[in-house]
Amino acid sequence: MRSSVQKRPVEAPPGTIGTARVQRRTHDLLARLRPGDIAVVDHLDMDRRTAQALVDAGAVAVVDTVAIISGRYPNLGPQLLVEAGVEVVDGVGTVALGAIADGAEVRVHEGAVYVDDVEVARGRVLDAVSVADAMERARSGLATQLAALTHNSTELLRREQDLLLHGLGVPRLATPIAGRPVVVVAGDYDQDSELAGVRVFLREQGPVIVAVGAAADGLRRAGVRVDVVVLDADDELPTAASLRAARDVVVRIDRGSTPAILEQLDRLGVRPALIESAVAPADAALVVADAADPTVIVAVGLRGTLAELLDSQRPGVASAFLTRLKVGPRLVDGAAVPLLYSGRVRPWHLLVVMLAGLVALAAAISVTPVGHEWAQQWSQSLADACSDLYDQALGLFR
Repeated sequence: MRSSVQKRPVEAPPGTIGTARVQRRTHDLLARLRPGDIAVVDHLDMDRRTAQALVDAGAVAVVDTVAIISGRYPNLGPQLLVEAGVEVVDGVGTVALGAIADGAEVRVHEGAVYVDDVEVARGRVLDAVSVADAMERARSGLATQLAALTHNSTELLRREQDLLLHGLGVPRLATPIAGRPVVVVAGDYDQDSELAGVRVFLREQGPVIVAVGAAADGLRRAGVRVDVVVLDADDELPTAASLRAARDVVVRIDRGSTPAILEQLDRLGVRPALIESAVAPADAALVVADAADPTVIVAVGLRGTLAELLDSQRPGVASAFLTRLKVGPRLVDGAAVPLLYSGRVRPWHLLVVMLAGLVALAAAISVTPVGHEWAQQWSQSLADACSDLYDQALGLFR
């Protein structure tokens, strides 16, 4: 006999549930993330580029062992995460890295992290209001960061004066650049949108394309031919197809070093030019392009403002500052190109202007006595022509 008692459905526990992906370094974790995962990281002052990568990977929550926004400066990553709807909990302590097993199902609710409904860590919940407050307080830390930037820039200029002031050590390229525009593309969170904004410029001006690192693969997938690839000795190589398609490959290495990347390129049949410097690869690309005397350098995916440079957390913030001073008036941010360049004047553009002018001229003449008389004569001629055409058509059917 069937029981008339129905079982009450079990309610799901509150909070965000997902598979934990645990890694101290966020960069190493990104490749393992899948949509619906919860990222458990140890990332102080998360930058916007990393946050965008977490959002793109489909993370539903981020649990940080340290302060995701410490107040040293207004880093941009937490705001992006919150705006994307990702739950953010920070300051749970490094004990969470051992208490949360990689691949375990965890639940995050009101700042607590649960494994099998047992609380294993607790931290601070960040929302739009708390992030805005923390960002406002962090702006007071910019003075300290500027002081550090000034000191680091002075030290870097002392070490790199031959390169940055005199252009010594810049390799010669096989790609002809003198008198041509150059577009330098570095992989960043808004590279695709900036690249879309310069499409008309690429199509009509035919600039030299310089790709920094993995941006070469992205450009190749987008159907953009890369002329020069600039690599860092410590980064992963782009695909062999991207390297072989480029006319020049430049590798930034530390002075006196022989990195393993040179042997890897040799096995691929690629003979790179070398630039020995401590500057970042994107900055080396700007220096190499500038030394070849282009008409303009358009930077796509390179950070330009002080807040963005600090947010990048790169050790090369000083080199970015100095190289932008060196390149000077040649450098144009990719985001500004759509505002400055709308494309060449086409023949049909001139035709439209000519027709508009003729219409305006005809309208002006028509209101004069002579124009009124011409209009009457033209109307009568048109009526007579239509009448004759009608009579001829009737004659065909009789």
